[in-house]
Amino acid sequence: MPKLALYAGSFDPITNGHADLIRRSLKFVDRLVVGVAVNVAKQPLFSVEERILLIRAALQDDPRVDVRAFSGLVVDFARVAGANVVIRGLRAVADFEYEYQMALMNRHLAPLLETMFMVPSLEVSYLSASLVREVARFGGDIDALVHPAVAQALRDKYQSPSSTATPGRITP
Repeated sequence: MPKLALYAGSFDPITNGHADLIRRSLKFVDRLVVGVAVNVAKQPLFSVEERILLIRAALQDDPRVDVRAFSGLVVDFARVAGANVVIRGLRAVADFEYEYQMALMNRHLAPLLETMFMVPSLEVSYLSASLVREVARFGGDIDALVHPAVAQALRDKYQSPSSTATPGRITP
């Protein structure tokens, strides 16, 4: 029976750290569903549709990866997707407490759903989508942090007339 896992997150935007975990997880599973979370409490930079397109571009449309939007509980989405493993990344010790708590709650809600923690490769262990957005917002070099399509999308977002960020200038 093929093994199917779920890697869920906001991916706003997908970073090279996310892509690293996705590629490395495919060594353990046959197929991976990347679940793009729709969180009505957050104001993402990119729409769900944009995030899905950027993930597909960053992964070069790998046929083993299915990218889908979801809202609600991860355990419910995993059930619908047919996944019995949830992949979670741990960048630092600070991530562990939150991720451990979530894994235990998921086990309470879906006892057969396993959580697999993965540590990113050393060269991308410091990356987070929020850091990448912040660097991009102020015109910093993001080329080594994200796929070229993502870098261009970030530049387009922050160079638009509606952007409030001006490189090199602090706004009150």
